[in-house]
Amino acid sequence: MSRIQYNIKQALLQIGRNKGMSLASVFAITAMMLILGLFFVITVNVNLFTEMVKSDYDQVEIFLQDSTSTESAQSMMNEIEGYDGVEKVEYRTKEDALNIMKKRWGESSYLLDSLGENPLPNSILITVSSLENAGKVTDQVSDMEGVEDVTYYRETVEKLTKVTNFLQIAALVIMTFLVVVSVVVVANTIKLTVFARAREISIMKYVGATNWFIRGPFLVEGIIIGIVASLVSSGITYLLYSKIVGTFSTQVLTILSTPLVPAGYLAGNLICIFLAMGVSIGACGSIISMRRFLDT
Repeated sequence: MSRIQYNIKQALLQIGRNKGMSLASVFAITAMMLILGLFFVITVNVNLFTEMVKSDYDQVEIFLQDSTSTESAQSMMNEIEGYDGVEKVEYRTKEDALNIMKKRWGESSYLLDSLGENPLPNSILITVSSLENAGKVTDQVSDMEGVEDVTYYRETVEKLTKVTNFLQIAALVIMTFLVVVSVVVVANTIKLTVFARAREISIMKYVGATNWFIRGPFLVEGIIIGIVASLVSSGITYLLYSKIVGTFSTQVLTILSTPLVPAGYLAGNLICIFLAMGVSIGACGSIISMRRFLDT
């Protein structure tokens, strides 16, 4: 315990002696994590929307004309059940469709009450065994009498998957570059402290101090810088995203019929990710800065 207290005390003293570079390190890591947080927030929300669409990808939905009777819809369903690749056929009334939409909108469902007359059509939901079958079934039902429109989600899913993959790769490339920059900044910050204490370090080695005993305060210094930057960037990202959710969640829900990921859910994940990265960056920077002075 006394060893830990010694390392923390020395690390805080070193940060106090070199405030300028310590702040520069905090700002560098914070900027890196804010950019990472931006990609993280975008990717998580795109993933949510993609998964919601994927949950419907194996379904073809036939929107019926208002003039199509229930008996005609039943005849269509009987015919469709004989198609290859069709696993299930279900009739959905416009009332059912509106109730489903209200459930998806959650707390914002009251906005739908102002519609007055229900504008949604009756429809037939066809569950198919694969996307290939969805394409075939779509071609078969498009020419049926009483059909207003036919939709299925293969192209949407493929496009969203490409966007998600691109965002993940872009985030990884940018994150790698910024992590390297942050490690270099932290290493240079701690190196200044090492230079200032070079003679003290030599004496400590001469009297038999181990490398890890000497390295301890510098390692803790880097970790403290990383933790501070992590907490600052997590707080800023959470505040900004909370504002976005509060301002645009209703519009996004109305346009895409999918909510934004709640800010509270992202907060815990962001803190864990940022703390892990901040501690790692600080520790790596400290170890690199000491390589010239200690045998590794």
